[in-house]
Amino acid sequence: MHPFFIRKGLILIVDNHNAALNKSKGNQNKDLVNENIRFPEVLVIGPNGEQIGTMSSREAQFKANEYDLDLLCVAPGAKPPVCKIINYSKYRFEQQKKAKEAKKNQHVVEVKEVQLTPQIGGHDMETKARAASKFLEAGNKVKVGVRFRGRQMTHIEVGQEVMDKFIELLNDYAIIEKPAAMEGRWMYAILAPKKK
Repeated sequence: MHPFFIRKGLILIVDNHNAALNKSKGNQNKDLVNENIRFPEVLVIGPNGEQIGTMSSREAQFKANEYDLDLLCVAPGAKPPVCKIINYSKYRFEQQKKAKEAKKNQHVVEVKEVQLTPQIGGHDMETKARAASKFLEAGNKVKVGVRFRGRQMTHIEVGQEVMDKFIELLNDYAIIEKPAAMEGRWMYAILAPKKK
C-alpha cells in the first residue's frame, strides 16, 4: 500500500520504496550511460569502432537509439569526452567475467613457518625440510625459526649451524630473502621460492 496525498481533488501517489531501491542500485555502478551523460559536447565512436564525430550528448543518445544500443562514456576526462555506442549489458557481463578470471588467477603468497631447535636430529630436520620444500613449490615463503631455551642462549653458534644446514637442504627450492637474525630468543630467516 502506497502513501498518498489528496490535493485539490488530485490524488498523488508517492512510492518512496522504489526510489530507495533505484538509489542503491545506482551506487553499485559508476559508469556514465545513456541519460546520465550530460556533457555539452561529446566525441562519438560507432558500434564498429568508426568515429562518427562531435555532437551534443542528446544527439549522441538519439544516434545510439538508431542503432538500438546504449551510449557509454569511455573517457569522461578527454576534451571533448569520448562516448561509444555499444550493447551495455554485454559490456558489463564481459567486465564482470574478466574481473572473476583475474581474481581466480591471483595467487596469494603465504608465509609458512617451520620451527627448529638447536639440538634437532638429522631425521627430524630432513622431515621438516621436505615439508618446507612443498610450501616453496606451492609458491609460498617459509619463515625458519630456531628457538633457544635457557642456557642455549650462550651457544647461539649451534643454532646458526642448524639454520645453515636446513637452508642447505632447501638449496634447490629456495633463495634467502632475509638472512638469519636474532629476535629475542629466536633466530629467524625467510626463504622465498626460486623462480622457475
